[in-house]
Amino acid sequence: MSKSILCLSLIISLLFSSCIPTQDLIYLQNKNGSAEVAIAEVESKPYRLQTNDVLSITLKAIDPKLVAIFNPSTKIDGVSKSETDLYFDGFTVDDHGNIRIPILGEINVIGYTLEEVRVRIEKQLLAEYFNKEANIFVTVKLAGFRYTINGEVGSPGTKTLFQERINVMEAIANSGDITITGNRKAVTIMRKSPTGIQMHDLDLTDINVMQSPYYYLQPNDFIYVKPLKQKTWGTGKTGLESLGTIITLLSLATTTFLLLKN
Repeated sequence: MSKSILCLSLIISLLFSSCIPTQDLIYLQNKNGSAEVAIAEVESKPYRLQTNDVLSITLKAIDPKLVAIFNPSTKIDGVSKSETDLYFDGFTVDDHGNIRIPILGEINVIGYTLEEVRVRIEKQLLAEYFNKEANIFVTVKLAGFRYTINGEVGSPGTKTLFQERINVMEAIANSGDITITGNRKAVTIMRKSPTGIQMHDLDLTDINVMQSPYYYLQPNDFIYVKPLKQKTWGTGKTGLESLGTIITLLSLATTTFLLLKN
């Protein structure tokens, strides 16, 4: 009788230890237990340009002909370009930190913010080519927000979104979500900086993650989602799967014992 109870206890303990708890799968939980959670907006530092970034630079003026040479065509054979086409017509920051603009030539932009590049181009145009009456209007944006995601997600790889601000939840949703065997409590963000690579783990099951400076991504961030230990064990993701694995192992052990005994 004691052996049966011991075996039953062992099976139950294996069953509960091998399946994935619900708390490990739910995003942004209020773990403090308070009725309301006030999340202060994180003041993120402006992004500073790096090599291989692609810029979209457009100029507008009262007379469009004055700035036509600076702007790439927005149509192909009379059909408006897609955002992807516009991405390839952008200005790439080369290995020396420069971009090449018609008439203006090479401009060094490495380490500058988008706003600083806009002001710099506008000042140079007004000083060398236009007067204030031309009312030129310069827009500088990244030609796509690019990041790379790998690990336990539905669709790993390098992604490009055409928006200015992206948080880690949006990036993961755009990549097919984290799989059931992915560790939502330790999502690693790798970020390139002038001093090297910075790494930080985010707990996406805690609502306070929204206060982290890494919650909002920067272009060229790398996201890595580690697997849970349950995937390494191979016992199953749910209680039923784990029970099936245990029954299969017991059946195998019983069959082997009977064969050896005979």
